[in-house]
Amino acid sequence: MNFRSKLTRTNLAAAAGALLAVGCGLLFHEYPLGRGLAQSSYDLLMVLRGEVRAAEAVIVYMDEDSHEKLGQPFNAGWDRALHAHLIDRLTASGARAIVFDVVFSDPNSAKPAADQLLATAIKQDGRVVLAADYGRFGPNANKIFPPFDLVRDAAAGMGSDELVPDADLVVRQHTRRGDSPLPSMSWVAADVAGAKITRQENREDEARWMNYYGPPNFIPGRSYYEALDPSLARDDFFRGKVVFVGEHLLTKFAGERKDEYRNPYTFWLSQEMKHQQQALYMAGAEVQATAFLNLVRGDWLRRLPWRTETLLIIGLGLVFGYGLVRFHPVWATVVVLGGLAIVTAVFYLLFSRKLIWFPWLFIVVQIGVALFWSILFNSVQLYVEKRLYEQTLRLYLPPKLVKKFAKSRELLKPGAQKQILTLFFSDIANFTTMSEGLDSDELASTMNQYFEMAVADCIHKSEGTVAKYIGDAIFAFWNAPDPDPDHAVRACEAALLLRAQAGQRFNGRLLPTRIGLHTGMANVGNFGSEQRVDYTALGESVNLASRLEGLNKHLGTHCIISGETRKAIGDRLVARSLGKFQLKGFEGLVEVHELVGWPDDAEATRPWREAFAEALNNYEQRNLEFAQMGFQRVLESKPDDGPSKFYLERIEDLSRQQLPDNWVTHTILKEK
Repeated sequence: MNFRSKLTRTNLAAAAGALLAVGCGLLFHEYPLGRGLAQSSYDLLMVLRGEVRAAEAVIVYMDEDSHEKLGQPFNAGWDRALHAHLIDRLTASGARAIVFDVVFSDPNSAKPAADQLLATAIKQDGRVVLAADYGRFGPNANKIFPPFDLVRDAAAGMGSDELVPDADLVVRQHTRRGDSPLPSMSWVAADVAGAKITRQENREDEARWMNYYGPPNFIPGRSYYEALDPSLARDDFFRGKVVFVGEHLLTKFAGERKDEYRNPYTFWLSQEMKHQQQALYMAGAEVQATAFLNLVRGDWLRRLPWRTETLLIIGLGLVFGYGLVRFHPVWATVVVLGGLAIVTAVFYLLFSRKLIWFPWLFIVVQIGVALFWSILFNSVQLYVEKRLYEQTLRLYLPPKLVKKFAKSRELLKPGAQKQILTLFFSDIANFTTMSEGLDSDELASTMNQYFEMAVADCIHKSEGTVAKYIGDAIFAFWNAPDPDPDHAVRACEAALLLRAQAGQRFNGRLLPTRIGLHTGMANVGNFGSEQRVDYTALGESVNLASRLEGLNKHLGTHCIISGETRKAIGDRLVARSLGKFQLKGFEGLVEVHELVGWPDDAEATRPWREAFAEALNNYEQRNLEFAQMGFQRVLESKPDDGPSKFYLERIEDLSRQQLPDNWVTHTILKEK
């Protein structure tokens, strides 16, 4: 695969990954689709932080136990004399302020004295905040239902008890002044308690987010009947604290109103706690107390400006979307795990140290999308590369070795190594003359049939590696890339198979093939340029195998092997020595043998092989007369024996010369 085209594809995939990640993040950030993720981001930050002690407020609950013990009527408001008694008790205990999350909207005509007692107690305390209802929907939309005049005039302040929960019943934002004509009850309570934020101008309508300190019922509380009895609720429980009074979520009989909410911890409680309704929901009074604590402590939460959040989403989407594509799926997963850890840590620190929360799960989803795209792209690319790699291997290797090496990338590694190989060169005799009489299509068809036969039925059948086609020639080798101790035998078997197949016709033509084999050291590996490499072998041994193939033309043989190959095959195949030759480009002498046939051919060929061996021995002993007679006897048994004819011509040429006593018996070839 071309490196530049691969790089271009990777860049395009990286750009697509960046667009996907950024687009996904902006989709969640800008549209309601991401609301659930944003809410979960908010919730998880608090759960990760854990509980935080906040002792500035406590709650008195109008619960069922109090209803029963105090004998309050069904489906009606509580006796306001009890509320007056409670205020007196809390005043005496040194409560910092008292906040009633109860709307006293109408005077009680049946008990006007109780109303007067309540107003007197409120007035005497001087730090009591009362709730007012604000109708948001229905026929009472945009209407205010304040406390009746007697108690309202006595109170230190009045605030809206309006809370705006999300669809999952979690109140995540403080009630803003823009949401109601009245200031919120928590804001008024904070003002009465002397919070700094309420003394600053233009702060009431700021966007503030609730900072919950723990799960439902985390803020300390007492039942109403306990608060009335100093023996059950000690003064120091209330001293110096703002006391919120409101119904408990399980109250069935407090006629004023009932409300219940969840908080961020609700969704992460244990299964055992979830079976307890009190653990799942919190009373509205506790939500009001939490908002008040945020204002008094100054630890409410903020969000980054919209533009900043958008830039963060775009920036991180670009980083992960563009970068992850460049990693292998395994490493991409490792990078993602590290990235998630960093993102979580950074946004958690921003939350815990700066009280700023960011919808960080948008980033998690972006990273997930980028990882998915990276895995998809790289998996498809790896699949395609694997198929191309297998296709390339099939050009070199037999099917058995293709399956083996397709699982690794050994053959793609750059460089080479020295290895003992048996090298194979084949060439079609008189190919140039034959090809001149064929048109291009016929030549291609003929050669394709020939190569298919030579490779599939001969070289690959004996586990050989095809290095390349050179015109009509084939260069192959054995013992690489897969080691094979019998590489020389297998190479010779391939040569015998090819010699036998060469007798068949291809498009009506015989294609006699000459083969040269040599076993020796060569450099085998990947050679080439940056754009293209070949798995091949180089070195002197390769050149020698090529020279041996060419020697067939001079000796009239079909398959010549070197002395090294002859030693390697031993007696497992039939061969005969053809003498020593000095080939062009080689200074040393080369022992040359002809590969005769299979073991079954040994007996049938023994007479003429032994006769040839005797004649060759006489020739090398410089007994030319006896050598001549010996080669002639070989021709009587094998009339077409090329080596015998070669030596007879050689003897005839020598007989015309004046030879010294020590004339060289080896043959020197000055051409390929």
